[in-house]
Amino acid sequence: MTSATTSPTGTMRAIVSRSGGPLTGTRSLVDAEIPAPAAPTGHDVLVEVKAVSVNPVDVKVRASGGPATDDRVLGWDASGTVSAVGELVTLFRPGDDVYYAGTLDRPGTYAARQLVDERIIGHKPRTLTHAEAAALPLTTITAWEALFHKLQLHKETTGTLLVLGAAGGVGSILIQLAKALTDVRVIATASREESRAWVEELGADAVVDHGAPDLEEQILRLAPGGVDYVFTPQSRGRMPLFVSVTRPFGQIVAIDDEGDLDFAALKGKSISWHWEFMFARPLHGWDLTAQHELLDVVSGLVDSGRLRTTLTHTYAPLEAEQMRRAHADVETGHVIGKVVVADAG
Repeated sequence: MTSATTSPTGTMRAIVSRSGGPLTGTRSLVDAEIPAPAAPTGHDVLVEVKAVSVNPVDVKVRASGGPATDDRVLGWDASGTVSAVGELVTLFRPGDDVYYAGTLDRPGTYAARQLVDERIIGHKPRTLTHAEAAALPLTTITAWEALFHKLQLHKETTGTLLVLGAAGGVGSILIQLAKALTDVRVIATASREESRAWVEELGADAVVDHGAPDLEEQILRLAPGGVDYVFTPQSRGRMPLFVSVTRPFGQIVAIDDEGDLDFAALKGKSISWHWEFMFARPLHGWDLTAQHELLDVVSGLVDSGRLRTTLTHTYAPLEAEQMRRAHADVETGHVIGKVVVADAG
């Protein structure tokens, strides 16, 4: 897909999901010609998409299926260039390179062009390629809101933070943010040699094996009395572990969709539980500029060398065949960092 190309008939190239389900389905992710976006109005900007990253939410929505006639454009991470702006836009102008995660209730990033609200977009880090930048927005917003809006950490915060699934997309940027902007000690979980090496490279102070039968003992040896904070991307079956390794009045922040959890088990230690959902702001129109501001701060941290991209693999070009490969990778659940599909470096 050539991201800057729109046909004279008012259509554009996109990758659409028509029937969902397994990737082996011929209609799961296909190249298509769809109507191009209208000219931007209000706070919207029109972005020429250069690169997108694939997140677990992409895989989940694709696999859920849908009507056979529904050409759904998936994707919630992108880097690209602004080509036009609405009359209320003040943060960007045509020619600006941007990165963003979008929202669930609008067409996604697997298209040549996309309308996005300026208030949830950041200026792309100047030192990163579009592919490197596309790896960051969704996971960065999630990690930032988890650490600084939910757990209320700040530059003078001490104590111990346990990061479960630390080699994944969110964990990979969350470790970096915690080490760059707070004074906490980070214990990361990783089960494979390459995962351990990755999280250590990102700044984890200690690494434990989340697949080991003595995980609880490993953590408590490193943090006698329990950790102060826990970040978890997967909570099913882990409530006994959380209660055991979290100190009294500690805090846990989770990003999964698990609904069958024994929250009453937390009461004995007065442990607080937080849900983090980065789409909550755009879906409800709540303090939207907070996402723009944090993405711009992170852009500056990247350009100053304090943070790095979490990109580990790039497929090209931005076409259905390559997107299916990226989805297959993410679907394994064992990806380190982020996978990107790009037209531009």
